[in-house]
Amino acid sequence: MGPGPPYVSFVHLREVQIHPTPLERFEPLIGPERAGALYAAAELARRALHGRVVFIVNSTEMGGGVAEMLQPLLAYSRGAGINARWFVIRGDEDFFRITKRLHNRFHGALGDGGPLGERERATYEAVLHENALELAALIEPRDVVLLHDPQTAGLIPLLRRSGALVVWRSHVGTEQWNEPVHSAWSFIRPYIEQAATVILTRSEYAPDWLRHYSVIPPSIDPFSVKNEPLDEQTIRSILCRVGILRGKPEVPAIYSHRDGTPGRIDHCADLVRAGPPPPSDVPLVVQVSRWDRLKDMLGVMHGFARRAATLGEAHLALVGPNVSGVSDDPEGSQVLDECTAAWRELPHAVRQRIQLVCLPMIDRDENAAIVNALQRHAAVVVQKSLAEGFGLTVAEAMWKARPTIGSAVGGIVEQIVEGESGLLLDPPTDVDAFGAALERLLSDREFAERLGRNAHQRVLEHFIGSRHLIQYAKLFSSLESPHPVQDTAPAPGP
Repeated sequence: MGPGPPYVSFVHLREVQIHPTPLERFEPLIGPERAGALYAAAELARRALHGRVVFIVNSTEMGGGVAEMLQPLLAYSRGAGINARWFVIRGDEDFFRITKRLHNRFHGALGDGGPLGERERATYEAVLHENALELAALIEPRDVVLLHDPQTAGLIPLLRRSGALVVWRSHVGTEQWNEPVHSAWSFIRPYIEQAATVILTRSEYAPDWLRHYSVIPPSIDPFSVKNEPLDEQTIRSILCRVGILRGKPEVPAIYSHRDGTPGRIDHCADLVRAGPPPPSDVPLVVQVSRWDRLKDMLGVMHGFARRAATLGEAHLALVGPNVSGVSDDPEGSQVLDECTAAWRELPHAVRQRIQLVCLPMIDRDENAAIVNALQRHAAVVVQKSLAEGFGLTVAEAMWKARPTIGSAVGGIVEQIVEGESGLLLDPPTDVDAFGAALERLLSDREFAERLGRNAHQRVLEHFIGSRHLIQYAKLFSSLESPHPVQDTAPAPGP
C-alpha cells in the first residue's frame, strides 16, 4: 500500500468544518427578483474564484456575533460552489489581553488602561507569526484570505508573502474619535496598509489615512438555529429546561440543527437569582450579550431596579455566555463578578426580579436555540451598549418582531428607526430615559407590537444574509485589480 496523504498537525490553528447550504433557500423569503440578483452574484464569484480557495480567519468559533455570522455565510458560499475554509487562530493569555485592549480602544474606551507599546507589539507579532507559518503551508498564489478584526491584522504582511490577496475585515469601530481610538488604529496601521482592501461596518469608522475600503454591514441568517421559528410550547419548554422560567417542560425541549436533524436541550444555565424563576406569564425584559463592560449590563440592571415599582410584575434577565466558553475574552469573568456584586447590593424585593444567566457553551446549536427561545419569549429586548460596532443581537430581536430598545451608538442606529422599528437611547448612559422607555413598552402593548412588526420588515429588507453575500461576491470578484472598486453604497438608513 502506498503512502497516504501528508498529515498536518495544527498546533495553533483549528479548522472549523462547514457543511454547504444551497442559496435557493432564500428565494421563498426574498422573492424571485432579489434571488435572481443573488444567483448572478454567485456566478460572478464562481468564475472569478475558480481554482482558488477563500480562507476565512478569526479568533473564535463560539461566542459573539462574528463567529455566529461566519458559520452561515461560509455554508452559503460553499453551497454556491466557492471553496471556502474557516480557520481559528490560537493565542495565549497575553495575546488575548492585548487584543481585548485593542477591542476596547477601537470603541473609544481605555479598557484595562494598559499600554500598546513595543513589548505588546512583540508579543502580538510572535503569536501571529506561529499561526501564519501554518496558514502559509496551505495557501497558494492568488488565493483569497479574509481576516477578521484586530486579533488577525498582524497576519497580513506574513500571508502576502504567499502570494495571497489578503483582505482585512473590521467589525469594530466608533464615530466618536478620541485618543484611545487613534492609538488602536496606530497599532494596526503598519499591517492593514498592506492589505488588498479593508472592509468596514460603517464609513464613519474609517481613519482619514485609509484610502481603499468597502462598507459591508453585517447580517443575520433567518434560517439559523438562533432565528428559526419556534412555537410557544417549545419556547416555554426550552426556558423551563434550562432554569430561566418556572415549571416543567410541556413538550420536549427540541430544536432543529442547521442540517434539519433534531437537537435537544441537555444542559442547564448557570444562574444567579434569589428565589424561584418567574412563571411564563410574567413579562420578561432580556439583554443577551457578552459579559463586556461596553455592553453595560450594570446600566441595564440599575435602570430596571430604579423603575421596578412602575414596571408591574416584569422581571429582568441579563444573559451572557458561560465565561469559560469564550476563549478570546479575558474580561468576561471580571464583568460577571461585577454584575453579581452589584446584584447582591440591591434590595431583596428587587433582587427577586433580576436574574443573571450564563448559558452553556458546550454545543453551539444548543446555545443558539436557548437564545432564540429567550428573544422570542421576551416582552422587551434591550441592547444598552455604551459602544457597538454593529450589534447583531438587535437585528436578531427585530427579526423576531420583538419591541427593542437600543443605544444610539454605532451600527444600532443603522438598524433601529426611532419610534418606527424600536426605541433609541441617546445618550446610552441615561438610566432614567432607559427606565421610561421600558415603562412605555411594557404598558402600551399596541405600540410595542407595532414596533415589532415594523422591525421584522426592516430586517427582511436590509439585514439578512442574501444582501451580505452579494456584496462579498462583488468585492471578491474585483480583487484582481490593484485597488478594488470601493463599494460606495451607504449602509441602510431610515
